[in-house]
Amino acid sequence: MDVFLMIRRQKTTIFTDAKESTTVYELKRIVEGILKRAPEDQRLYKDEQLLEDSKSLGDCGFTNQTARPQAPGTVGLAFRITDEMFEALQMESFSSPPELPDVMKPQDSSSTASEQTVQ
Repeated sequence: MDVFLMIRRQKTTIFTDAKESTTVYELKRIVEGILKRAPEDQRLYKDEQLLEDSKSLGDCGFTNQTARPQAPGTVGLAFRITDEMFEALQMESFSSPPELPDVMKPQDSSSTASEQTVQ
């Protein structure tokens, strides 16, 4: 079955899909095709827990029930910064949209009805 994933690193977000049987290493290959970083230079996390390359996404808890199109599973991504060290996992929070202007807010149905009778 397909699982839908949101791979996040700092301010970067990648949406992708894969099979439950896809390994973590194969997911790293997908990321490599997009961000041009070798799988050996990547670490993938679920809930701040490092994912093992040999495990399948299903084994890591990403199923068609937990990683749906309307609510994708979140995978954290960190890159190698030196030969022996990886950066800390960092995912920036999403921005909030500004409040709607008054003219765009829904109006009461009673005020709309009285305006229509005046015209």
